[in-house]
Amino acid sequence: MSLMEKLLAESNFGALKQHSVITATVTEIREDKFVVVDISGKSEGFIPQSEFPDMAEIQVGMQLEVYLEKLENKDGTPTVSYDRAQQIRKWESIEANCQEGSIVQGRVKSIVKGGLIVSVGVDAFMPSSQIDVNPPKNLEQFVGQTFDFKIIKINKEKKNLVVSRRELIEEQRGESRRKLLEEVKPGVVRRGVVKNITDYGAFVDLDGLDGLLHVTDMSWGRIGHPSEVVKVGEEITVMVVEVDRERERVSLGLKQTQPNPWEGIEKRYPVGQKVHGKVVNLVAYGAFIEIEGGVEGLVHVSELSWTKRVQKPSDILKVGQEVDAVILNFNKEEQKISLGIRQLETNPWEKVRHNYPVGARVRGKVRNLTNYGAFVELEDGIDGMVHVSDMSWTRRINNPAEVMKKGDDVEAIVLDVDVDQQRISLGVKQTQTDPWSEIDRKYRIGDLVNGKVSKIANFGAFIELSDEIDGLVHVSQLAEQRVENVKDVVKVGQDVTARVIKIDKEDRRIGLSIKAANYDAERLQAEITSYDRIKGPSTGGAPAPSAGGSSSSSSSGSGDFNSLGDLLDKAGN
Repeated sequence: MSLMEKLLAESNFGALKQHSVITATVTEIREDKFVVVDISGKSEGFIPQSEFPDMAEIQVGMQLEVYLEKLENKDGTPTVSYDRAQQIRKWESIEANCQEGSIVQGRVKSIVKGGLIVSVGVDAFMPSSQIDVNPPKNLEQFVGQTFDFKIIKINKEKKNLVVSRRELIEEQRGESRRKLLEEVKPGVVRRGVVKNITDYGAFVDLDGLDGLLHVTDMSWGRIGHPSEVVKVGEEITVMVVEVDRERERVSLGLKQTQPNPWEGIEKRYPVGQKVHGKVVNLVAYGAFIEIEGGVEGLVHVSELSWTKRVQKPSDILKVGQEVDAVILNFNKEEQKISLGIRQLETNPWEKVRHNYPVGARVRGKVRNLTNYGAFVELEDGIDGMVHVSDMSWTRRINNPAEVMKKGDDVEAIVLDVDVDQQRISLGVKQTQTDPWSEIDRKYRIGDLVNGKVSKIANFGAFIELSDEIDGLVHVSQLAEQRVENVKDVVKVGQDVTARVIKIDKEDRRIGLSIKAANYDAERLQAEITSYDRIKGPSTGGAPAPSAGGSSSSSSSGSGDFNSLGDLLDKAGN
């Protein structure tokens, strides 16, 4: 037997098995950062010093458990690992002493895809979803930190271990929540951290118990969105407003930790006091003005101007604008204050009765037309209204646009002044003499007159005379023969000659006759007498035959002279 064979026979080389844990002796600690160990094999093994947590504990001659991966590598030396042996022994300890649900302590080693590697004696995996209640965005902050973990999965075959920090936190929070629900009471002030923000408020973590801080309880003032007041992660002081132990819900208040600005409001802002504030909101019916933090007043649209008819507040105000106003009244219980801006100036209508007495002659410019009249601007902000019935003594005006247009200068008489309703009634026709007051001096029965056909109706034709007075030629007075269609005899704009056969000064009516224009006095008198005898309902009734023997008008074109007002309306339509 050779010397080599003798040495091998005396060694444990044949007993060494790869992929097993064996005992080795430290023979040397080298400066090249390796620890040399004797495994009773052909040659010594080399272990990187980085595998030892504390090199000060490693001494030459001490025995260590190492993991033998290979008896010989390409250099002819064994491949051994101290760290791997420790992992195996610790995994054996995990299998023997731990189960799913056990609590272990460990240190976060590194970041991997999907989570963290945690050393709990062996390397365990912690998914990102199991790190905290809310998965963190920055995992670097956990590397090197030591925590308690809960084992949630053990795979003995694959030697895999999954741990969770989140489950421990949730269990701790649950215990804290139960304890807080037993202790917390309305009115208690606590510190909390803003956990989440929604459109209707924010959720605040009270050390394991989440409370809702509603947007209406964040500030005494106006808030557009909760994010204007609090930020996620911010620590704030809140008051417990309400506790529902059955549903485990807590309502919180932030404004309740501050003085209520509505206390003593009536002393700080008495009615009539001038205040300064900022426009914080505009609505269809007015503007909200903040006069101090948490205190707003409403300026109704009707209180913006004495003279302007403001349709919407945005026509004269804008959000953020600083304005002065006057306190009109307030309701402390409902936390409402009414403000006025027009009260900062003298009401010009207080001088209207003096400046525009009834009967005064005034001039102005037509500012606007409506179906029922025209508004005339007498001065800045002061308008008078001319009703269609006060535009002409003689013409029946259906729309003011028939006689005037926007921008026209007009002269009128003040008919009435109502300061309370801010109304001035004007009349244009009153600037002239009523031609009907002198009608008996201008026209007499039997007079021969000239005029122009102004309107045609099925019952006759209206003739415009002087002073814009219209007379009616009934269909029976158009011609000697029976007339079926008025337009067959006369046309609008045609000049005609007629006799006056009826004058009603009280009802402002003149009856004319074209066919009697050439009658002698006797025939004319007979025709007048016959016309006076015409009777019938206001809406119709055929006139009697004339004294001259001519035929009467068709009943289809009926309408006696006593109903001239109705006939004028029909002609206008």
